[in-house]
Amino acid sequence: MKPKDGYIAMIANPKSGASSSGRRDQQFRHYLVDQGYDVRLQLTQSLEHAKDLAVDAGMDDTCSLVVVSGGDGTVREAAHGLVGSNKPLLMIPCGTENLLASELGFDERLKTVIKAFEGDCRHPLDLGQVNGQIFTCMVGLGFDAEVVHMVNSNRTSHIDYFSYAGPMWRTYWEYKAQPVRVEVDGLEIFNDKGMVIVGNISRYALGLHVLRHADYGDGQLDVCIYRCASRIRLAKHMATTLIKKHVDCGDVLYRQGKTVKVTAAPRHNHFVQVDGDPGPALPLTVGVIPQALEVLIPPGAKPAGIRTRIVRAIG
Repeated sequence: MKPKDGYIAMIANPKSGASSSGRRDQQFRHYLVDQGYDVRLQLTQSLEHAKDLAVDAGMDDTCSLVVVSGGDGTVREAAHGLVGSNKPLLMIPCGTENLLASELGFDERLKTVIKAFEGDCRHPLDLGQVNGQIFTCMVGLGFDAEVVHMVNSNRTSHIDYFSYAGPMWRTYWEYKAQPVRVEVDGLEIFNDKGMVIVGNISRYALGLHVLRHADYGDGQLDVCIYRCASRIRLAKHMATTLIKKHVDCGDVLYRQGKTVKVTAAPRHNHFVQVDGDPGPALPLTVGVIPQALEVLIPPGAKPAGIRTRIVRAIG
């Protein structure tokens, strides 16, 4: 990519992440300007605004690249706005978890973003849809979704990893798994009490390898279902997931498919999370948009490890 190819649209969420993250996107902008690129920075006012800005950039023939600085929510909406365009997306992770960026091999260093830009290594990215809502990472139903709802109901400002500690502890002691029915590509695979994760990337919060076979560009969704009717079973699932042995357990189901339907009896109260934000109510219809857009990734990239996530946690 060269300056003559067109301007670079930079969409930045000024409320995402720590001050160090903010400095990183400013530094990358200065780097681009020094290299002779025309960089047009626009700050988001909301997640919907991020999508609108991406739509405008995607429709502009004089735009060559869209750079998004923010967390998973900002990246998700910008990616949604670029569906159907030929503009590649480059992300600067500035949120709390940055699930997609971590999966694509980005860490906390500016030089990794520069490496991705200079390497011009492009990879197709699938997007998921749940009840018409776009997601880039995953949909969760059960324990994790209850934690997300509790964090968001008490949220007054920017959150970090430590914002989840109390809600996780409280949810563990109060959690009661509810019956749920799951179909994959029209075939019922589960009808019992349990937790469900449907996603497009292999690693979840804190680098947990929940959907270990997931590939964000293979045109399929991965489904992991934990059969769970007690706190003891919940603790066991946490332990086996931590050591990457959960898929080998008899009380865990793992499937791949293009369409997933999740239903439950009306009397049961299920929480749903989408990319770490509260999601829609059941029933859920989850699908995939194969190779919806292209993303720039660091050459030879591998998903970010626990060290990167710890650095982000402490800022």
